Amino acid sequence: QARLVESGGGLVQAGGSLKISCAASRSISTFIVMGWYRQAPGKQRELVATITAGGTTNYSDSVKGRFTISRNNSENTLYLQMNSLTPEDTAVYFCHARPVPQSSWWGQGTQVTVSS
Repeated sequence: QARLVESGGGLVQAGGSLKISCAASRSISTFIVMGWYRQAPGKQRELVATITAGGTTNYSDSVKGRFTISRNNSENTLYLQMNSLTPEDTAVYFCHARPVPQSSWWGQGTQVTVSS
């Protein structure tokens, strides 16, 4: 069964860093695109960053220059390095994958809390 499992969330002080991971249940080397989304309390889920199979990345304006998305195909894992965190980054972070155009996988989410 297709699965994405996030890990690495937690509590961090403002200005700090955190790296979250998303492990896939099978090879991700041919996945069209993978990405991170987040949802803060009372808000809609929003795009954070995406990375294509070819390595092209895209970031939301709110995280550009602070966050870095990467994928390790040999480990079947997607990463999000988050630096210079602010309380506004507090949210549940979800991993997403599109193995093929007609397929969409979501992870269960990992909580990231940034204290001021």
